[in-house]
Amino acid sequence: MTAKPSGMLPLLLSALLVTGSIAAGSVLAEAQTASSSSSVSLNPSHPDEYTVVKGDTLWDISARFLSKPWLWPEVWYANPQIANPHLIYPGDVISLVYVDGRPQLRLRRGGTEKLSPRVRSTPLDAAIPTIPIDAIQQFLNHSRVVTQQQLDTAPYIVESADEHLITGAGDRIYVRRLPSAATTRYSVYRPGQVYRDPVTHEDLGVEALYIGDANLQRFGDPSTLKLVRTTREAKIGDRLFPVDTDEIQRNFLPHAPASMHGHIIAVVDGVSQIGQHQVVVLNRGARDGMEVGHVLAISQVGATVTDTVSSDHGTVKLPDERAGILMVFRTFDRVSYALVMNATRAIHVLDKVDSP
Repeated sequence: MTAKPSGMLPLLLSALLVTGSIAAGSVLAEAQTASSSSSVSLNPSHPDEYTVVKGDTLWDISARFLSKPWLWPEVWYANPQIANPHLIYPGDVISLVYVDGRPQLRLRRGGTEKLSPRVRSTPLDAAIPTIPIDAIQQFLNHSRVVTQQQLDTAPYIVESADEHLITGAGDRIYVRRLPSAATTRYSVYRPGQVYRDPVTHEDLGVEALYIGDANLQRFGDPSTLKLVRTTREAKIGDRLFPVDTDEIQRNFLPHAPASMHGHIIAVVDGVSQIGQHQVVVLNRGARDGMEVGHVLAISQVGATVTDTVSSDHGTVKLPDERAGILMVFRTFDRVSYALVMNATRAIHVLDKVDSP
């Protein structure tokens, strides 16, 4: 990521970084400088101390202490004598203290007061995650948003090779329009909903629904492929794209963008009301400056109602109401996927999002 990590959880979230190339101290200093204008307030019901348990997320822990969980670095302190203070594990203790009248959060390893350096044998993947990974795993591995042109020109299933009524893992398929025998691994997708901007009405892309994976057995017209994994039935007309080998960003460093405005344009599971830990689609993507880790406030759009009291019975638009917080976890060119981290009221498609 190239953007300044304003309002991040740098020390905690670097638990998810594969390398230690970013110095915790410098990241924290930059975050504090970038977010110096943000006011840090404590959660009114904050504890004085909290012991981390399995199943916690970094976001949830910070929310116990702070009214704005993404501003953790403003009050975070890790004892420099603790080996690898960037990781937080079940059993560790987070304490709230005051230094010169200002709140400060401190980490104590495994509930112990021992300050001498020590090596932690617990594997990295035992450290608690930033957000509930289970809620977004499928969108990290297989989600795609493509253009209509990409769909129209992609290879497609023309028939099942084994005359099965239902085609799934282990079955063979005939595919037309494969460009060459050089690529042997493909993912199968089915066109889903078209994403459109609610203001400009621009087509932002087409949801590609993941069906499964297939390996090339014989190249030709048609080519023969074998389905090696499926999540749903493969059908005639489904499209194929080479398996995406690009590394999907999983190092979530929550931070508030300086300025960002947009709308929720879809919810992945198609429900009308959206709640905590549901995945939504935003009409802003990489071309608009949207980044993985961006934290945005959700505002429920105020309804337009008839004023039955006034003599002219005109209409009045009710004010927008703050409805929750979300975090972007994957971006495409013109849209982004985000996870609702907190919902204080019902959230709907077309509700607004903006910098918190």
